[in-house]
Amino acid sequence: MTNKNRVEFTHKDVTLKPIRNLYNGFFKINLYQFEHALFAGGKSQLISREILERGDAVAVLPYDPVTDTVLLIEQIRIGAINSKHSPWLLECIAGMTDGSEDYEAVVKKEAYEEAGLNLTELAFMLSYLSSPGGTTERLHLYLARADLSQVTTGIYGLESEGEDIRTHLLTFAEAQRRLNNGEIDNAATVISLQWLALNRHRMLEKWA
Repeated sequence: MTNKNRVEFTHKDVTLKPIRNLYNGFFKINLYQFEHALFAGGKSQLISREILERGDAVAVLPYDPVTDTVLLIEQIRIGAINSKHSPWLLECIAGMTDGSEDYEAVVKKEAYEEAGLNLTELAFMLSYLSSPGGTTERLHLYLARADLSQVTTGIYGLESEGEDIRTHLLTFAEAQRRLNNGEIDNAATVISLQWLALNRHRMLEKWA
């Protein structure tokens, strides 16, 4: 029996023209021109899309299974200024991989730079495409086992990268409350907290 719900097209069903660079600054924007197979048969017209080339990124949610506490960071995100009362967001620790495929090493580096944490035990949660209609960015999410009992709120970040970051310790219940009331609304943090909610008992059994 044919599975009508399967994805039937692959890379071979896309004819991609040479990619042209349009802008190369803090971000890079390339022009993609392509034709693709149609569900009804035949081929599409030539489509042009400007794509933000972000590459891969990682994010990590430090979690203390003993105190049932998570660590989030707060920093300004100018892209939120038009749609939130404040562009300072509560987020997971995150950073770009800059081409590295050693995602765990990048996670540990970012955790130290952004929160002063030396992480050792990581659990991969999932990866996802952040907005594939307009960017190539793929995020890889991790949960980290961390002893947060002696951690205090502090200010971190690399001045050379314009970072001004404050750490926050929240109980799991408080983090979920802020997620449910819409205060936490950036994708990586939403997904990480939802993953923890779904897998918390399993992780407590594994780490407690």
